[in-house]
Amino acid sequence: MHEVSLKLVPRTVNGKKVAGLRKSGLVPSVIYGHGEPLLTESPLVETTKAVHEAGKHTPVHLVVDGKKRLAMIKSVDIHPVRHHVRHVAFHAIKQNEIITAEVPIVLVGEGESAAERAGLVVLQAIETIEIKAKPGDLPESLELSILDLTTTDDKLTVADLKLPEGVEFADQDQDTELVIANVYEPSALAAKNDAIGGDAVDESEVEAENGEDTPQDAQGEENRPGGKDQKEPKQSNVDANK
Repeated sequence: MHEVSLKLVPRTVNGKKVAGLRKSGLVPSVIYGHGEPLLTESPLVETTKAVHEAGKHTPVHLVVDGKKRLAMIKSVDIHPVRHHVRHVAFHAIKQNEIITAEVPIVLVGEGESAAERAGLVVLQAIETIEIKAKPGDLPESLELSILDLTTTDDKLTVADLKLPEGVEFADQDQDTELVIANVYEPSALAAKNDAIGGDAVDESEVEAENGEDTPQDAQGEENRPGGKDQKEPKQSNVDANK
């Protein structure tokens, strides 16, 4: 697994005053878990690189005041217009903990399947899935070959995913018949798109932080962890199974 690292420094500025940090090229962040939340900051370029490389599925090796911490990215606030990183919430983890992460499903062989060579279209219905493992065992993605898809009767389901050793589905009752990829006639796919009026936009992905230390898109999940009345976060995207 590719190691993602980021150097942070503690910060004393919070609330609406973090606007000044951003103007100076710094990104405010917070680390939850294993004690009280720690307010931190880091340069925009390095932070953006770490966010893009790690996503919510790869552990990040943090260095804060010379001390090393392992963490997962819990949430990221992106500016709705400029599209740069405005805030990052990390959740501290330990190497021996079983944690939950959402990893991407990557279709392998796109453009080379028998179905596509016959003029059909392979459409991915599910792009991510939650798994659990120790940090060192977490895969960056789960690959699924579409080369054997031939007709519109063919499909790929969760049951077709091959999990690496030490990795399990986060949901013990995971529906293995859930369809990941379907094969369509181009005309049928066009008719389907017309019927639903195109793709919907998830507005929660572009919610602004408005200067708070906890991004708005994470507040619903965490019940505002690290606020004035609550020091310990409620785990959601990254859970430790003791």
